Amino acid sequence: MVEKVQSTDGTTIAYETAGSGPPLILVGGALNTRKSPGGLVPLLVEDFTVVTYDRRGRGESTDTPPYAVEREVEDFSALVAAVGGSAGVYGHSSGGILALEAAAAGVGISRLAAYERPISRPREETCSGRFLLTRCRRWWTRDIRIWRWRNSSGTRVPTSMRE
Repeated sequence: MVEKVQSTDGTTIAYETAGSGPPLILVGGALNTRKSPGGLVPLLVEDFTVVTYDRRGRGESTDTPPYAVEREVEDFSALVAAVGGSAGVYGHSSGGILALEAAAAGVGISRLAAYERPISRPREETCSGRFLLTRCRRWWTRDIRIWRWRNSSGTRVPTSMRE
């Protein structure tokens, strides 16, 4: 059953839940809807209340211009509040970036896994990883623990910053 929550700017966010246990929100990439992780949901429902949602402007969610990442963080915050105030999060692609931004903003995220985040960085910092580490430090100021974090180029978060 589709449920809906209203974001700060009036945008309606559509979501579904399945299973039982602590909430686990799946955040899809730019072209995903709440149906996109359909194959993953059955694998998780025995242990979690799995929450899938349509990001703003997708599926059954509405959109309120102008677009800004901060608006998506507000949407995500409203969703977390609707499912109990705290949740584990799995973000894929740009959904991983959104989840990290929400964690940095103080949204109630208990655990976070971000997979294949599309991080671009200045060419001169590619080898040293300074840009990535700076972003990680900002994202981890909320003491979020990471299950596994790796981008498509193979860059890994230092062991001291993950479980």
